[in-house]
Amino acid sequence: MLLPEAGGDPPGWVAAHAQALHAAVAQHGALLLRGLGLSNPDEVAAVFRGLAGRLMPEREPFASRRVYGEGIYSSAKWPANQPMCMHHELSYTLEFPGLMLFACLAAPTTGGATGVSSSPAVLRALPAELTERFEREGWVLTRSFNEEIGASVAEAFGTDDRAGVESYCRANAIEFDWQPDGELRTRQRRSAVVRHPATGERCWFNQIAFLNEWTMEPEVHEYLVDSYGAEGLPFNTRFGNGDRIPAEVVDLLNDVYENHTEREPWQVGDLMLVDNIRTAHSREPYQGSREVLVGMAGPVRLTECSPSIEVRAG
Repeated sequence: MLLPEAGGDPPGWVAAHAQALHAAVAQHGALLLRGLGLSNPDEVAAVFRGLAGRLMPEREPFASRRVYGEGIYSSAKWPANQPMCMHHELSYTLEFPGLMLFACLAAPTTGGATGVSSSPAVLRALPAELTERFEREGWVLTRSFNEEIGASVAEAFGTDDRAGVESYCRANAIEFDWQPDGELRTRQRRSAVVRHPATGERCWFNQIAFLNEWTMEPEVHEYLVDSYGAEGLPFNTRFGNGDRIPAEVVDLLNDVYENHTEREPWQVGDLMLVDNIRTAHSREPYQGSREVLVGMAGPVRLTECSPSIEVRAG
């Protein structure tokens, strides 16, 4: 954690110290700046762009967000009483952010921390037999888009035109299937272990546990299965060969993450920078008002990270 003296000019202070801040993130994997005094979305946007230059537009989100401006988003809309388990943002895409930026404009009364966890440490702590299987097979994300749960087709792909969606899917190695009622289902296979493009460290890089059915609260899982069927869940994950992942494996992944989590409650004005490949992040349940703005930057192609399985986009 750093305690800067911004002197009422957060964008100016950040711009002047950008090189040192990036070096600290490269060294530690994440950095929290407290006392910066961020107070509004425009100031946050100036700070994010001063640090990262061009911000990435989000594609293939699993949940909707409020858009504050170009590349400036709210946290993903997720029930406040449920955790968002450890994950690496957009780890199922072919191009994902190398840097995540978070800024707190309203802190919850309790909970709501954005925890961080070292992906190389998690990889070392997991059973070798399990990680070797995922490294050999990869992992599969399945999605079923509906009007009730998760991001819409338009939010995920930037269009709801069927031809446009199909073109995006082909270009990004996503299998797709339109159901008789018009519902879209997709499937994409990705590497679970990658190498950091700058350091070469092997990283546990995925959203296997977070987007798996067994991470849901039991009553939520039961409701979704009753409503959409076991094959129609808004999202789910599988082993790379298509086998279902047992609940005990998901519990193990979440337990290992928890054993390697560091967390600090948000305070108004805080800024957090996270290396998205080296460091997973989460969101705890909370009470009260929570407004944390998000930016994504430093785009990285999966092919730059020595993926363990070949992905062919057509």
